[in-house]
Amino acid sequence: MATATSDLFIWSGTDKNGRQTKGEINAPTQALARAQLRQKGINPKTVRRKPKPLFSARKKPIKPADIAIFTRQMATMMKAGVPLVQSFDIVADGLENPTMRTLVTTIKNDVAGGSGLAVSLAKHPRHFDDLFCSLVSAGESSGRLETMLDRVATYKEKTEALKRKIKKALTYPTAVIVVAIIVTGILLIKVVPQFAETFRSFGSDLPAFTLFVLRISEFVQKWWFIILLAMLAAVWGIREAKLRSVRFAEAIDKLALKAPIIGGITYDAVVARFSRTLATTFNAGVPLVEALESTAGAAGNSVYSKAILQIRDDVTTGATLYQSIKSTGLFPNMLLQMVSIGEESGQLDEMLDKVANHYEESVDNAVDNLSSLMEPIIMSILGVLVGGLMVAMYLPIFMLGSVI
Repeated sequence: MATATSDLFIWSGTDKNGRQTKGEINAPTQALARAQLRQKGINPKTVRRKPKPLFSARKKPIKPADIAIFTRQMATMMKAGVPLVQSFDIVADGLENPTMRTLVTTIKNDVAGGSGLAVSLAKHPRHFDDLFCSLVSAGESSGRLETMLDRVATYKEKTEALKRKIKKALTYPTAVIVVAIIVTGILLIKVVPQFAETFRSFGSDLPAFTLFVLRISEFVQKWWFIILLAMLAAVWGIREAKLRSVRFAEAIDKLALKAPIIGGITYDAVVARFSRTLATTFNAGVPLVEALESTAGAAGNSVYSKAILQIRDDVTTGATLYQSIKSTGLFPNMLLQMVSIGEESGQLDEMLDKVANHYEESVDNAVDNLSSLMEPIIMSILGVLVGGLMVAMYLPIFMLGSVI
């Protein structure tokens, strides 16, 4: 059964002392809004749904970082002994994102109505995946919800930190490449044609390099709009194809693992994510087979998702986790040795945590090294592009000067 979304109501009434008061409140229905006001000691006289503006602003999206912050705050509240429903109220009041505040209020109303927290979260799969809900459900079943929320919060924080590191590695070169394309386009469309007019008055043959650049300029001037649309369509097409085609997604993920420089970071990030997710789920008391299934969904790379599902199937047939991981040939020896030690000592989650910490640190160091390495490479590319265009334009002038 779907839960009704909360609406904003404007109310006016009297408080416990009989003084006139008014305000706004989030509630699924008008009747529930009145009930909530009475619980707060307010006698509502009018309660009406707040009208939406004609040109309403776009809702601020809920990001994974918002979910991580929410989870950490809930864990802190419950560890301090604050009741679950009251924790929702305190957390919601401190949220700056109105969309996130509405989501938290909706979940709170669900829980206040008698639903379990895991069930309430599962109604919002866009923000709370199966892994998140499974861990919360394990916490509710064992009576250690506050401990489990703390572990989930740590997991989300470390996962988001890893994502930020990878984005940091890609943002700078991507931005410079975009700027290089824009600058080159402006030179070809606006600057080169000015030189072309000058060259026509020379009455002599132009160097081959200059002719080559002039032809490119003429082509770009004529078809620049089509070229721009084609580039945008290519980006959109790749994104959609990856979402809709399993084979295409696998091909892109394989390419990401084999790409120079970036491939190493991607590999370390996948191993770190695998270790962190499996450690968190296994520590929560989730059976190993179920934990592997959740880990496959959180791998972030289709090649490794398929491998982890194969590991799950091998474990189901009686193989050890060490043997199952080794048979894929995709994971590093350090992970294999730590898993072997963890299985023998009964401390698998601790060993996997150490592996995750090691590879997260490797990603961090690789990103810092990449930033230092990419700077001179990108400057060289920009120099070749812009400098090459300038040389092509001035070469006929230099040649003319030598003839005179």
